[in-house]
Amino acid sequence: MARPRLVTVAGSPSVGKTSVILRVLDLLAAEGQKVGVAKFDSLSTEDDKAYARRGIPVSVGLSGGLCPDHFFVTNIEACLEWGQRQGLDLLVSESAGLCNRCSPHIEGVLAVCVVDALAGIHTPKKIGPMLRLADLVVITKGDIVSQAEREVYAYNVRLANPRAPVVFCNGITGQGATEIAFHLRHADAIDGLEGRRLRFSMPSAVCPYCVGETAIGETHHRGNVKTMCFEDQR
Repeated sequence: MARPRLVTVAGSPSVGKTSVILRVLDLLAAEGQKVGVAKFDSLSTEDDKAYARRGIPVSVGLSGGLCPDHFFVTNIEACLEWGQRQGLDLLVSESAGLCNRCSPHIEGVLAVCVVDALAGIHTPKKIGPMLRLADLVVITKGDIVSQAEREVYAYNVRLANPRAPVVFCNGITGQGATEIAFHLRHADAIDGLEGRRLRFSMPSAVCPYCVGETAIGETHHRGNVKTMCFEDQR
């Protein structure tokens, strides 16, 4: 059975993850590599059609009412097994990316975080382990902002994650995709994920609202609850 290289790609919604992945996989497929994608999302996705048009095998998982990142953790091993059955050389997992606190990065698996230069120069400070624990950071839409904004944004990315290389990529023209492809070529082949660990724990937000509570009010707050502290009440 094939031993595909596995790469996790995470990022907030609409940062350009799919466009970047398509550009990179086009390059790798042109080299004769068999590539595939496991696409995770919450309610719906059209991205699988973009992959299918390129002839890229794609598997879609929609979390529905569940936390997308918890859904990822409980299904990523099955996705790897699917990639093995497909005979893939490279499997890219694209996350729903709906929570900055969550981080679908796995120890020993190449982790890519995609961020958007249009989000504002302070955004890298607000992103948690999804950015901080990535092996490679890709900045998109840098052609739309000024040179000064690009440099400040990249500087703040490096403050958040000094260890990871930073690559600017244009999802429309493909500029920067060659450098990303270089990193993906050197990702580790994976036999299985049984026993591996996430690089960071999921949010400890076990509360009534996680399991269907909709009523607002202190009497409905049970379990793991965190409240705000106001200056005038200290």
